[in-house]
Amino acid sequence: MASTLLGRFLRYVRIDTMSDSSKAGTIRPSTSGQEDLMQLLRSELEKLGCSVYYGPEKVLQGRLEGNSCGDSIAFMAHVDTADDVPGNGVVPVVHSPYSGGDIILDGPEIRVEDNPDLLRYKGGTIITSDGSTLLGSDDKAGIAIIMEMLSVLSSDKSIPHPDIEVYFTPDEETGHSLDEFPYGKMKASVCYTIDGTAEGLIDVGCFNAASASIRISGKAVHPGEAKGVMRNALQTAAFIAQALPRTECPEATSGEEGFYAVMSMSGTAENAELSLILRDFDKEGLEHRKKVLGSIAENAAMLYGTEAECSIEDTYGNFHDVVVSHPYALTRLRNAACSIDLGIKEQMVRGGTDGAHLAVHGIASPDIFTGGHNLHSLSEWIALEAMERSLELVIAIARGN
Repeated sequence: MASTLLGRFLRYVRIDTMSDSSKAGTIRPSTSGQEDLMQLLRSELEKLGCSVYYGPEKVLQGRLEGNSCGDSIAFMAHVDTADDVPGNGVVPVVHSPYSGGDIILDGPEIRVEDNPDLLRYKGGTIITSDGSTLLGSDDKAGIAIIMEMLSVLSSDKSIPHPDIEVYFTPDEETGHSLDEFPYGKMKASVCYTIDGTAEGLIDVGCFNAASASIRISGKAVHPGEAKGVMRNALQTAAFIAQALPRTECPEATSGEEGFYAVMSMSGTAENAELSLILRDFDKEGLEHRKKVLGSIAENAAMLYGTEAECSIEDTYGNFHDVVVSHPYALTRLRNAACSIDLGIKEQMVRGGTDGAHLAVHGIASPDIFTGGHNLHSLSEWIALEAMERSLELVIAIARGN
């Protein structure tokens, strides 16, 4: 399976699918390249004998008919890549056999000192970009694993499996992947997302997340005549950013610690705006963060004589409770891992997955590793051997080992 899995992955990463956060939520998908990949996957699903649905939701569904009894099982991945760094025009580079040393690209360096997992794959196959873009293993590795699973199951009729549903979503990186979804066509109550990171890691929960926008109105006058008159909106914005707890920002937290993060600041003395994200694994903790931010904005406005309007919206929730309420989902996964002698580690992921949105509808969605590292960066890398282990796991889950 290794050569065909690698071929699929290399084919998919070359397709430009970087999402556009400025358009997401108004245009679906936000970029035409995502549509191009959807149409390619649709053609490949049909060739594998799957029934296909691709409707106004712009979510691609494939269904492989089962050859044994049992409830439907679903798998999901997203077609877009992040826009944190350049993500189009990907030139994948295959390092095989990997020597075990640092990987020097055209710009970034992937050092073993910072990436100790590299040594697990000495003598194997490492894939990177050429260093000018991200690679796109998030989540084209997940797509390749799902498609290769379907290829194996459709070609080997001796492998028993129930109906298999697969879903490919757009604009996951912008948080809009499941704004629309064909829930009426979904039969499965368990949907494994293939969108994780290092080999063996299984995400069984995630952050509760909210986004905040603070709009500040001030009064601009000539600086030479500003005393007692100017009310500086930018100064207010800067004060709010600096007043957030320094020990509760992304760069100071880890594990199951939440945070406040300023994502952008813009404006003038007359009008300014702050965009932030709030994260906490505990619902009450997230509510506390909302109150703290609102209080800081209110006090800053009073201090500078400006007006501050704080708007906060929930974006996704922790899916752990839903996973726990469907013990079958993790039992099937654990049994499958045991059957292929794969050690797994269950964790709460410091991010969000499509599973967080599915959980709102009562669908349990543990997230399975792909093997990707340094996601959303120019130094992204993935090991083919890790992708193979993920593929073995999803096949074992499908057959119910």
